[in-house]
Amino acid sequence: MASHRKSRPSGTRVAGIRTPALATAALTSVALLSQSANAAPTADDKPSLEEVEKKVDDLYRQAESATDKYNAAKEKTAKQRKRVDNLLDDVAQRTQKLNEAREELGSFAAAQYRTGASAPDTATFLLADTPQDYFDQTQLMDRMTGRQKVAVDDFVTQQSETMKKRQEATESLETLTESQGDLKTAKSTVQRKLADARELLSKLTAEEKARLAAIEKKKQEEAARKAEELARQQAAQQKAREEAAAQQQESGSSSSSGSSSSSAPVDSSYSSKADKALAFARAQIGKPYVWGAIGPDSYDCSGLTQAAWKAAGVTLPRTTYDQVNAGTTVSLSQAQPGDLVFFYDDVTHVGIYIGNGMMIHAPKPGAYVREESIYYDGESAIHSVVRPA
Repeated sequence: MASHRKSRPSGTRVAGIRTPALATAALTSVALLSQSANAAPTADDKPSLEEVEKKVDDLYRQAESATDKYNAAKEKTAKQRKRVDNLLDDVAQRTQKLNEAREELGSFAAAQYRTGASAPDTATFLLADTPQDYFDQTQLMDRMTGRQKVAVDDFVTQQSETMKKRQEATESLETLTESQGDLKTAKSTVQRKLADARELLSKLTAEEKARLAAIEKKKQEEAARKAEELARQQAAQQKAREEAAAQQQESGSSSSSGSSSSSAPVDSSYSSKADKALAFARAQIGKPYVWGAIGPDSYDCSGLTQAAWKAAGVTLPRTTYDQVNAGTTVSLSQAQPGDLVFFYDDVTHVGIYIGNGMMIHAPKPGAYVREESIYYDGESAIHSVVRPA
């Protein structure tokens, strides 16, 4: 009888249902995948150092962009606050004059009351909603004396001008409130971006920080190589200009002037101003970068360039995106000491060129004013070069 029994299929039971071996294997795989999905992230999920470096650099750039907005809002707020103060002072003075005019009219009303004059002209005038309302409804002016008319004219003028200035002050206060809101928003954005960057860096191990420093050093070496290449190019162009000028002087001909006109030397007045700006910038080396700072103990990038050129007697705007329009744009190959070098498509960084592919700038939070290659963040980061005076 046993020989007629059917063999029991291999497999297991799941919830009372017999499953074949292949299905069991599939279920096991699903369970393992589920466990893997719920497991903590592995080391492979951690961003690479290059990704961390890029993220931190992006955050610093975003902070610089927000800093420019903060600087613009701060400047606008200061100007608006000054305007509001001036308007309020003006309103106070005009209110005083209006009160004096009102008192003079009141004296006429009192005199009429004491003498029993039948025409309540001035008193009625003072009780009207506005002087013009009363004039539109009565023949008051015809019944007033000459002195009364002069007093009324003065009162009407003072009232009209005072109301106008009060309206201007109200509107200026509203604009000031908006500027203060923009200032607060920009400040909050800068602080948030810098906090995010610090948090990313704080998660790195000592070994990772060392490797990150090595990556940065390699970038600096490449930037220095690029700067030397530009210095050689500029030196060759200068030599060619000098040779062309010498040949022209020897031949007494102006035929070669066209070849050198596009690269004419910088005039002496600019060189003198540039020397003063550079002397100031060099004296700031070692001072910390602080966003929104304009010296004398710390600077942000545009604060440094503004202060440097101020020392040379040239007034520059506060922000990078205004400074980039405050001069003549020149090619990089024609850059001269003192020129401003701007970076990134959104023009969020600036340094002052010192020659040989190098500049002085206030780099970023946590860093100090220093000399550095203009290629510190790669050739593509350079936006333009501007001669400010």
